[in-house]
Amino acid sequence: VQLQASGGGLVQAGDSLRLSCQASGRTFSSYTMAWFRQPSGKEREFVAGISQGGRMTGYADSVKGRITISRDNTKNAVYLQMNSLKPEDTAVYYCAAAPLYGSRLVKDYNHWGQGTLVTVSS
Repeated sequence: VQLQASGGGLVQAGDSLRLSCQASGRTFSSYTMAWFRQPSGKEREFVAGISQGGRMTGYADSVKGRITISRDNTKNAVYLQMNSLKPEDTAVYYCAAAPLYGSRLVKDYNHWGQGTLVTVSS
């Protein structure tokens, strides 16, 4: 599956932003999907994940209550709704796909989008 993320931009603290990830291929619904982010000079970290059917989700503690992951298997798309953004949310955001649900490790995701930059100013 090929992934393309979009929706990043420059926003102010407290603003909202919605990221989208469009997937190609017929097997999208068989993949767990996740968003990771990588602040400048830091390692890539898990943000949120969603199971193949969308019933199960998981979030990093740092974003719980502010960020929601969702997917639409009819559109081959996964989304990340980000509210109450903080300067520390500034990073390149990547969508990723894995065959099994539950992992928060980069190494377990074998398909990656190109990343979209989110910059939150204070």
